[in-house]
Amino acid sequence: MIPFFKESQRAPLNPFGGPPLELNSDFGALEGDALGLVERRYGDRGLAVTRERFSSRNEDGDVVCTARDGEKIVGTLTVRFDGVGGLKADLLFEEELSEWRAAGIKLCEFGSLAVDKHSHDPKRVLAQVFHLGYLHAHRRARCERLIIEVNPRHVAFYRRWLGLLPYTAARHNPRVNAPAVLMSIDFATVREQVALWGGRPELVAQARCLYPLAWDEATEAAMLAKIS
Repeated sequence: MIPFFKESQRAPLNPFGGPPLELNSDFGALEGDALGLVERRYGDRGLAVTRERFSSRNEDGDVVCTARDGEKIVGTLTVRFDGVGGLKADLLFEEELSEWRAAGIKLCEFGSLAVDKHSHDPKRVLAQVFHLGYLHAHRRARCERLIIEVNPRHVAFYRRWLGLLPYTAARHNPRVNAPAVLMSIDFATVREQVALWGGRPELVAQARCLYPLAWDEATEAAMLAKIS
């Protein structure tokens, strides 16, 4: 289990000249304004949401990442580590996850991902909250593979912009009363893309992905030091 943070780890960041974002991460439950953002964004998509279904399991060392623009939370992401209790994706995709586990692969699940559609730069918010989750999952906890559950309508988005690949057909997810597809990416691939493109926002069109909006090497090192 990763040691418990008694206080938030915060770092104001504004590497690209846009509005300043404050990236924050804590162990514990998704609550307050972050939970409110998830409820609004999931509700916009017609997904069923309850507070219990979007709580991070503190006993397993899960992490809630947020992006704040001034006083407003504009992005959330929950990092869930595999453990005795398994992952939320086990409800639908236990067979697929068991194959990776049997091969000795250390899994991590990102969930409760939401970005305020009215934020100044939603893609930058997504890229940076994703980068913070990656630092917790791979660089800090040494997880090897990321898994997420997404609505079939969003498969193309995550494939193009973050490089995740679909591994199953859609299955009905009773937690949100909607279909879900299992998507995954090796964290080594994420690391390669961050190293190749990170901190070069002017190359988003050329790269055709969100990784140029991730942090550059120096900023990543500073963020990693703050959460280590």
